[in-house]
Amino acid sequence: MRAIRAFAALAVAVSALSAVPVAAHEAEQASTARPVLVCATDAATRRAFTREHGAAPVFITAREAMALRPSDPAWSTPRCMTAVEHARLVNASAYARAR
Repeated sequence: MRAIRAFAALAVAVSALSAVPVAAHEAEQASTARPVLVCATDAATRRAFTREHGAAPVFITAREAMALRPSDPAWSTPRCMTAVEHARLVNASAYARAR
């Protein structure tokens, strides 16, 4: 039931993945925030997310997160990502930084 809160510490700001310099990123962060939470897919997590955010969770993949552009509209509620997709996102981000 509290799975959302347990994973809240793992929240990922997808907009931080863009290639925007840090100073410019901080200025834009308030207007282009796209929070992504690591969520389980069970019924209890879906109910908790709906109760906390007022809408059913919308799941995105690591590929969709990486394809986001700073010009894309911000989200009114956080998106969800499974733990597997989050690991893919972290690995892809680390690979991109190493290049």
